[in-house]
Amino acid sequence: MLKVAVGSLNPVKVNAVKSAFTAMLGECEVLGFSVPSGVSDMPMSFMEITQGAKNRALAALQVGEADYGVGLEGGLNETNIGTLLMGFVAIVDKAGKWGYSGGEGLYMPDKIVRAVKESGKELGEVMDELRGVTNSKQHEGCVGYFTDNLIDREESFKNPTICALSRFKKPELFE
Repeated sequence: MLKVAVGSLNPVKVNAVKSAFTAMLGECEVLGFSVPSGVSDMPMSFMEITQGAKNRALAALQVGEADYGVGLEGGLNETNIGTLLMGFVAIVDKAGKWGYSGGEGLYMPDKIVRAVKESGKELGEVMDELRGVTNSKQHEGCVGYFTDNLIDREESFKNPTICALSRFKKPELFE
């Protein structure tokens, strides 16, 4: 059976990866592992977000002794139109081939971006304080909150994982 190692213990991310891999490649074993991202706890650029995802994918592949390693990283990316909350998925197979995809870019309110920067906290912590809840990043997350759960956090990671898997589903196009 195909073995997939996810560079996270967050059940939302692990479930998203399991759904995506099952849909694209069939039955598989998916396990989460606590691995370092090698970047800030709250990535603040697209470069840092992508590097964190790649680092997590490689570390998960090694620790999990798997067929695939998956890294999912979210962060804030400042652009010419404002700051976007972005997710990124990096998948590496045991042969060293990579698949990538970016998630939606959610336009963020300046006051929340400022609170993250000034506090040095992760977005999830800032959102929890703002809303008076706890551990929302293991539930609906920021995306779910802002979209009234029309897009939930698991789905926001599942779809880019499917896109990143297309590299492995159609390898002839990448050779």
